[in-house]
Amino acid sequence: MSKDYYNVLGVEKSASKDEIKKAFHKMAHKYHPDKSNGDEAKFKEVNEAYQTLSDETKRAQYDQFGSAGPQMGGFGGGPQDFGGFDFSGFGQGQSNGGFEFDLGDMFGDIFGGGRRQQQRRGADLQTQITIEFRDAIFGMERELRLKKPSTCTTCKGNGAKPGTNPETCSQCNGKGQVRTIQRTILGSIATNQTCDKCHGSGKIPKEPCTSCRGKGVVNEERTIKLNIPSGIQNGETLRLTGMGEAVQGGTPGDLYVHVSVLGHKTILRDRQDLVMTLPIKLTDALLGATYQVETLDGTQSIIIPVGTRVGDIVTLKHYGVPTNGNKRGNFIIKLDIRLPEKLSKHAREVIEELKKEGI
Repeated sequence: MSKDYYNVLGVEKSASKDEIKKAFHKMAHKYHPDKSNGDEAKFKEVNEAYQTLSDETKRAQYDQFGSAGPQMGGFGGGPQDFGGFDFSGFGQGQSNGGFEFDLGDMFGDIFGGGRRQQQRRGADLQTQITIEFRDAIFGMERELRLKKPSTCTTCKGNGAKPGTNPETCSQCNGKGQVRTIQRTILGSIATNQTCDKCHGSGKIPKEPCTSCRGKGVVNEERTIKLNIPSGIQNGETLRLTGMGEAVQGGTPGDLYVHVSVLGHKTILRDRQDLVMTLPIKLTDALLGATYQVETLDGTQSIIIPVGTRVGDIVTLKHYGVPTNGNKRGNFIIKLDIRLPEKLSKHAREVIEELKKEGI
């Protein structure tokens, strides 16, 4: 019985070679026997359909005679049959009597793009700083001095003596990659690896840089400017992209700065508000008064209302922590009415009179 190869791959009869290839990759990935939910029979059927439709001659014969026509041959038994699975469609020919295929070609279209060389990347570094409470609220710029592997400033990281031109790497012929073949039960798997001689750059210095001895990287102390944003919290971490370890022929890692904020002697932080407790006298709570308080913006005058009660607050709007734009939180003053520990004879007499009045 003739098989509908177009239906097997889920494409129209008018599908292009690229559409057929993409459909095959998708189906092969779905039914591959190595996957936990794979289907060996379906995988073989998909591969058989692809072997026919990807070949112009076979496809023309199939369109005219079907899968039972001459020279179709079905699946298996031919020179391309390998343990029941034909991987020649994955595409790099034969090597040493086995089949060679590249996993990048097989899954490239599915996961977006073809084979890619993974560029070397330096290690991430970490450090810690301690800042004052006020600097955490308003932000600041600070310099960090760190000793770390950094790009050589003399040769700009290429390892060559200034004024000389680097040579093509003889090991990878300037490609930055070397191809290795690994034998598996599925055949020979070809992979690309970064060249360890040129570190992926494809070039090696003809005359090494005298500062870094051709390494492109020097281990020295560098000064880094750190911009601490306003409103940073104790325990937060700042990330400086590209300020970590530098490596030749690759990208530097990142620097993570853990920030500790010192406490203030009178002011606490409550999210975007600043809070302090102000002790006031009993008479000022009863009769009202004016007090001077120290904020992070300097000394401010506040009015204690007549008849202030325990737990009352006074709010200075927009004297708190800066938020997005030009907005700021509030500065909240909690009033703590202090009762006298001792009373003079006259004070006692006055209070007795107040008591008689029901106060």
